Amino acid sequence: QVQLVESGGGLVEPGGSLTLSCAASGFTFSRYLMSWYRQAPGKEREMVAFITTAGTTNYADSVKGRFTISRHNVKNTVYLQMNSLKPEDTAVYYCKAERDYYPNYWGQGTQVTVSS
Repeated sequence: QVQLVESGGGLVEPGGSLTLSCAASGFTFSRYLMSWYRQAPGKEREMVAFITTAGTTNYADSVKGRFTISRHNVKNTVYLQMNSLKPEDTAVYYCKAERDYYPNYWGQGTQVTVSS
């Protein structure tokens, strides 16, 4: 049974930091491109960052220089380190697993709220 379980969300003040984790099970994690997406109220879901099976990373312009995605293929976990958080980063954050010719998998999401 495939599972992606996000954790680490919460309430943080502007300028603060959070690290999100997404624990995967039920599929061969190392063979999947892993992504973080987010969805703010009233907005479409958007890609925040992804990391390929080779470790190549890519970021949305809005988070470049502030967020870092990483993966641990032994722990089957992908991380999102978020620094210098802004109120506009407030959203539900989701992880996604994708691989050519296979179904995509999504986690249930974790809420991040940036507010003073």
